[in-house]
Amino acid sequence: MSRRVIGIVMNGVTGRMGYRQHLVRSILAIREQGGLPLGDGEVLWPEPILVGRSAHKLKEIADRHGLTHWTTDLDEALAHPLAEIYFDAQLTQVREQSIRRAVAAGKHIYTEKPTAESLDAALELARLARDAGVRNGAVQDKLFLPGLLKLKRLVDSGFFGRILSVRGEFGYWVFEGDWQEAQRPSWNYRAEDGGGMVLDMFPHWRYVLDGIVAPVRSVYAHTTTHIPARVDEQGRSYRATADDAAYGIFELEGGITAQINSSWAVRVDRDELVEFQVDGTEGSAVAGLRECRFQHRAATPKPVWNPDLAATESFREQWQRVPDNAEFDNGFKVQWELFLRHVVTGSEYRWDLLEGAKGVQLAELGLRSAREGRRLDVPDLAL
Repeated sequence: MSRRVIGIVMNGVTGRMGYRQHLVRSILAIREQGGLPLGDGEVLWPEPILVGRSAHKLKEIADRHGLTHWTTDLDEALAHPLAEIYFDAQLTQVREQSIRRAVAAGKHIYTEKPTAESLDAALELARLARDAGVRNGAVQDKLFLPGLLKLKRLVDSGFFGRILSVRGEFGYWVFEGDWQEAQRPSWNYRAEDGGGMVLDMFPHWRYVLDGIVAPVRSVYAHTTTHIPARVDEQGRSYRATADDAAYGIFELEGGITAQINSSWAVRVDRDELVEFQVDGTEGSAVAGLRECRFQHRAATPKPVWNPDLAATESFREQWQRVPDNAEFDNGFKVQWELFLRHVVTGSEYRWDLLEGAKGVQLAELGLRSAREGRRLDVPDLAL
């Protein structure tokens, strides 16, 4: 087999998401499996070129994994002779300018979400990439999770009949940082640093609803900051200026109603940290990160409301599990493989920067809806 090396400038790998999901569990995992087969005896070999602000952290990561290319100079990384792709997992507030520099350098673009801090900026990035003729993509990892792949299998099969509603529950208790260390970085709770539940999660809910159920047509959101003060990584108290919970109602195409609660101040009484229930005329399903349970119309029990008696049936036992029927790989890695093939072979790929801009649009409208206390339409986007 012949090996085709492709350099990937990876910016932001010193952060939790950039390091764990993108570098270790995606790019390095592809290398560990011997590369990415392209067909006709050719294998694609991704070569990470690490870039970031901390030389110490970059060197430590490079030494840990036997990597040789790293720098604190973005222009130097983009000028590397192997560099063909630029990937961004930085803080949102510095992402736009870095992507602009990468597009100007002629690199293909793959980026975490949100792709920019505003819809105008997100659309401008999509236009710049289009006009430069570079291939581009936005991370939409939840579409590739086993539970949601099974849910989409049910949708595509027509299992639900006419879909009526979607109910989503997401979140968990993030410790305040005083008596127990917080499990999320402090910038997530500062609006001035790009934090906030809506900006973080509404882009996810946009592509999940659009890609699995139906396009989003309107949004009504209520946001709040349940925990007003937290303690940062240095043990210093700070004021939480960003929303840590968002309660959204979305109208989807076809009259479908979706409700999604997102909170960093909720204790979990679910099977998984995120669950979506889809109800239709012919059946219902509940999907999490890995599992999906369903109940057909013909197998739906007939509960009777009687608050004077204890429940005599186990409702959760009345559902069946959707079988795996396939090997499920890491969702981030799957999308990386699709994007890499797209860059090298021109294969179909629809999760581009315009799709990423749709997520920014929903977040922007969600925050505006919360401020104004009203439902807002979600217009179609085009470049």
